[in-house]
Amino acid sequence: MRREAVSVFRERGLPRVCGTEPQRCEPKFKQPLERKTDTMKNYILRQTEPVQSQITVVPAVAKPSVIFIGLDVHNDTIAVSLAPSDSTEVRRYGIIGGEHDDVLKLVKKLQAAHPGATLQFCYEAGPRGFALCRCLRLHGLDCILVCPSKVPRKPGERVKTDRRDADQLARLFRAGELTGIYVPEPVDEAMRDLIRARFQVGKAQHRARQQLKMYLLRHNLRYGGKSSWTPAHLRYLAQIKMPFPVQQIVFQEMLEVISEATERLERYDQEIERAVPGWRWEPAVRALMSLRGMALLHAATLVAELGDFNRFERPGQLMNYLGLVPSEHTTGSDRQQGGITKMGNGPTRRALVEAAWQYALRPA
Repeated sequence: MRREAVSVFRERGLPRVCGTEPQRCEPKFKQPLERKTDTMKNYILRQTEPVQSQITVVPAVAKPSVIFIGLDVHNDTIAVSLAPSDSTEVRRYGIIGGEHDDVLKLVKKLQAAHPGATLQFCYEAGPRGFALCRCLRLHGLDCILVCPSKVPRKPGERVKTDRRDADQLARLFRAGELTGIYVPEPVDEAMRDLIRARFQVGKAQHRARQQLKMYLLRHNLRYGGKSSWTPAHLRYLAQIKMPFPVQQIVFQEMLEVISEATERLERYDQEIERAVPGWRWEPAVRALMSLRGMALLHAATLVAELGDFNRFERPGQLMNYLGLVPSEHTTGSDRQQGGITKMGNGPTRRALVEAAWQYALRPA
């Protein structure tokens, strides 16, 4: 009986595992084609669930485009170059007329060609003054004036044209290398024109006096007094008689130029005294007049030339603007300092130096 109970597997020589008889297992896997078909069917008919992203995607915000426009302004023409902020190229627009209407036509064309773009203009300060800048700002546009001496230039460039100057201004303006100068209000500019005209007449008077003294010295006519152009000196000049009539005519004409310049200076001083009362900067002028050496002319010159003092954050900026800082040439450990730079506002520096000399004397 035991031999009859032996399974077929024992007869085939299969060993017993764990006290059990070996079992015969039929293969339950399907053919490769059927398995592939069922796999694709299950993949297509599966219920997909949305996959949550682990990275928060921030939508990109487009930056507003800015077009930097360089203007090389002349009397009759203006060269125009464009430097878009989203590009590295500089495009030459061309040459337009020199009137304000021509510039406003340019603005309309650029706004139509580049809708939504911000236009920013710059040009070098020159004989055209602040009128073009005020015109553009009046129409809601950004415009700055640049000091020509502070525009970076390559020392190796020997070719200068209007178009190249406009390209350079647009490129530097886009790079942030240009700093705009202070644009005064029209009423402040009017006062500044009055004071500068008085300063020019003073220079003409000084030049005429020098010419007369050199003319008399050439003819061996010397004044024996201590100071020139005092009442005693003027009486001495009135008694001079030249040896020839034509020389006397030259002498009288020189005296007339000096007398006329003196009368013009007196008229300018009277006009300045009338113009300061009622001016919006009159309190600042009166405050400066409380200092030694600061009379009405010097105080009005400082305020008219500098404008708003609050635009200077510290005294060093004011001294640098006036050119009263020492020059310096330093290489390695070798440091050399020289005189003042004299690169700032000339009339204001002159007024400050003349006022400072009063502090070298003891008060009376």
